[in-house]
Amino acid sequence: MAAQEPLLESAGGLAGDPDGYERLWTPHRMVYIGGQDKPTDDAPGDGCPFCRIPGLSDEEGLVVARGTLAYVVMNLYPYNSGHVLVCPYRHVADYTELSLEETLELAELTRTAMRVIRDVSAPAGFNIGMNQGAVAGAGIAAHLHQHIVPRWGGDSNFLPIVARSRALPELLADTRDALAGAWPVPPQHDSTRG
Repeated sequence: MAAQEPLLESAGGLAGDPDGYERLWTPHRMVYIGGQDKPTDDAPGDGCPFCRIPGLSDEEGLVVARGTLAYVVMNLYPYNSGHVLVCPYRHVADYTELSLEETLELAELTRTAMRVIRDVSAPAGFNIGMNQGAVAGAGIAAHLHQHIVPRWGGDSNFLPIVARSRALPELLADTRDALAGAWPVPPQHDSTRG
């Protein structure tokens, strides 16, 4: 047994021995790791969370704003506070499959989301993009969604690099309420004026 002692000492001791690391316990992440809220298949319908969300109330579905062809929703597993997704209502996987009208509304909702997030949270910048296909990192590859991630100087620290965790200072429902409350009301179409 004496031969193993130096090995244990060099590895930091036995399980439970102090090692100098602080622990940030994030048990809520286990639902994501376990596959909760992931599609049951690639088909449209209730098995797809992005197809299911529009049928929920804004608060329950964490919907920030609804357009005619697309909507803005909080990301359940955000990289930063205020991380939203812009999703078409139609179940489509590839950006090239969007209609011109869907593409334009997706772009306009993205622009509005950036303005609203700037007004509410004053980020220094944004990451915007979409992962096309599972190999590109799309967690839900069957239903296209564009990420809008607000960024602040120093927002990336040791947690995402070392612990693969994010510390978020605000609850999703609170962020949704703030963004939805600041979202501009679209002008109403006057049907009496042809």
